[in-house]
Amino acid sequence: MQSEIHDKMKKIALFVAVALAATLLMVGFRQKADPVQSQDKQEATVYLTREISPEALVRIYKALGVPAKGRVAIKMSTGEGSNPNYLKPELIKNLVFEVDGTIVECNTAYTSGPLNKKDDRNTSENHWKVIERHGFTQYFPVDIMDEYDEIRIPVKDQKHIKYDIVGGHIANYDFMIALSHFKGHPMGGYGGALKNLSIGCASKNGKAYIHSAGRMEKLDMLKLWTKYVNDQEGFLESMAAAAQAVTNYFNKKEGIIYINVMNNMSIDCDCVDHPAPVKLEDYGILASTDPVALDQACIDIINNQEVTATNDPTDLLSRIDKQHGVHTIEYAEAIGLGTRKYKIVSIDK
Repeated sequence: MQSEIHDKMKKIALFVAVALAATLLMVGFRQKADPVQSQDKQEATVYLTREISPEALVRIYKALGVPAKGRVAIKMSTGEGSNPNYLKPELIKNLVFEVDGTIVECNTAYTSGPLNKKDDRNTSENHWKVIERHGFTQYFPVDIMDEYDEIRIPVKDQKHIKYDIVGGHIANYDFMIALSHFKGHPMGGYGGALKNLSIGCASKNGKAYIHSAGRMEKLDMLKLWTKYVNDQEGFLESMAAAAQAVTNYFNKKEGIIYINVMNNMSIDCDCVDHPAPVKLEDYGILASTDPVALDQACIDIINNQEVTATNDPTDLLSRIDKQHGVHTIEYAEAIGLGTRKYKIVSIDK
């Protein structure tokens, strides 16, 4: 009798042990698989230098401690034809040389208007002329990623878009540096890392797909602007989802990092041919391995600017508020792309 009871107790103990081990295994699996769960509990680090120079750009890249590997794409805007505010080749050249990178771009979905054909970037032919005129080909290899084709990459959040349509040449790269000029934007409210990853890496059709919140897969400008641009929240959320798609794409390869330069901050994007005058003083360069934290830090910096005779954030803040620009950051955090919680670490001595 005692032996039977002993055997039953052993079986019960074994069952409990197996069940407990399985539970612990599942908890560990969920924590590994769910980036939102772990991300919410910690701050991201955002590095800052108040110096805007070629040397400072290299220093802040090195501060991240994530060396670029393999074939390196540096995603940035080379600027609309007559826009003076884009990041200049002379500023970025040390960083590009440091990582042996290629400047990558995609064509725009719009024209500059009938009087500004020389400034259009909606065809590769015209885009190359602007890139050359702005001095990039003098220093670096440049690649218009959707010059010949486009590909679809997976999207985790499919509330609006089911995939991300990007320039086909993206497949030629192992590592990406999202080098973004932080400023305003007519539709997104602001332009930073998240816009550079989403609209910036999208082909012409991909731009239409994001702007229409998944309703248009082939660009038709008339339909896009008359029928599909009224869903602002959907557009902003689609940008966040597309940014996450590009981030995940490179994280499965060699990696991706994010740098925002806060200079020449007009309320208009580098994609605007004749932007509004710059009313803000240059601030510095910020970098992070978290694009959500990086953009949030830049927004907070603008919010904390005092109005002076030479520094007025009012118009930019109004533009961001009018277009609900912060919602892109909020949604990016909600879908697990990153966290809005951060700490600033200065690399200045």
